Amino acid sequence: MAYRFVLNETSYHGAGCVENIAAEAKNRGFRKALVCSDPDLVRFGVTKKVLDVLEKASLPYELYSDIRPNPTIENVQTGVEAFQRSGADYLIAIGGGSSMDTAKAIGIIIRNPEFADVRSLEGAAPTKNKSVPIFAVPTTAGTAAEVTINYVITDAEKNRKMVCVDPKDIPVAAFVDPEMMETMPEGLTAATGMDALTHAIEGYITAGAWELSDLLHLKAIEIISRSLRAAVKNTKEGREGMALGQYVAGMGFSNVGLGLVHAMAHPLGALYDTPHGVANAIILPTVMEYNAPATGEKYRDIAKAMGVMGTEAMSQEAYRKAAVDAVKKLSEDVGIPKDLSEIVKEKDLAFLAQSAYDDACRPGNPKETSVEEITELYRRLL
Repeated sequence: MAYRFVLNETSYHGAGCVENIAAEAKNRGFRKALVCSDPDLVRFGVTKKVLDVLEKASLPYELYSDIRPNPTIENVQTGVEAFQRSGADYLIAIGGGSSMDTAKAIGIIIRNPEFADVRSLEGAAPTKNKSVPIFAVPTTAGTAAEVTINYVITDAEKNRKMVCVDPKDIPVAAFVDPEMMETMPEGLTAATGMDALTHAIEGYITAGAWELSDLLHLKAIEIISRSLRAAVKNTKEGREGMALGQYVAGMGFSNVGLGLVHAMAHPLGALYDTPHGVANAIILPTVMEYNAPATGEKYRDIAKAMGVMGTEAMSQEAYRKAAVDAVKKLSEDVGIPKDLSEIVKEKDLAFLAQSAYDDACRPGNPKETSVEEITELYRRLL
């Protein structure tokens, strides 16, 4: 069997690494950037840190910031128009998953205009040409969109998220600078950090996992588990650890897929605009319990990576419980809600369960499931 692994051409890591954007752009012969960033990052001066680098190097750019937290088809289409008007030849995405996902969709459509309706990009679309080159600058430690081949766009008319998977969309360069993440408030740090942990755990137990991805996911679980509490307190060490941990998780799951946690979280974002990391964090322990019979000894490895002592002497039941309990404790420590009672309405369960079952992440789940079982999982979380 052949395994495919797709990563960035180049990535920079460490405090101040965004300064390398200018040299990368010049070395690649780029002329003008369309900078994609969300309105809050522009308002609070985070985007300006990169714009200052461009201005200092006399590199022209235009800014596009019509991007929602869960970016929509309309956000993408207006972004395509902005790119075409600007005369840009590359994209710089500054932000969390919303900015980077929008940039990926824009870049793919510019080079593959037959997919301009956006909906046709859902799943593994048969695009022919690589995206417009993208430089990705994450400002959250969670989505790892800077190193993945995935992006998610909301179809607001149908209240659903479209998961798009395309190796042609991966940014050519990533600049993973923990100083770009310092302004994240505690709640966002916690939510995006738990999203990263979900990536690592789901990627480790997904049906497509193999030795190389296992290596990355276990290391990511270890780094995230020891760093997230400190990152929520905004320590230098915590921010640096989370910047690395979430990127390592992205290297893995982008290439092997995810599972039912993400499949169940996506409809919550589409219907209620629930922050993706919060949805994942709430759902993760319950789905871990559900999946446990299909995971062999992998929960022993997860528990050990999360710092649980004595796992080698534990029974299967004990180490599986220890892994779930470690996730619950970390989630509690960083202030994630315990259930979906404040989010989900009972009348929406049938729609949510069907949407989750139809989601592109669901087939990667290690345990076969059904709409009825997913409905029951949502109900247990109310």
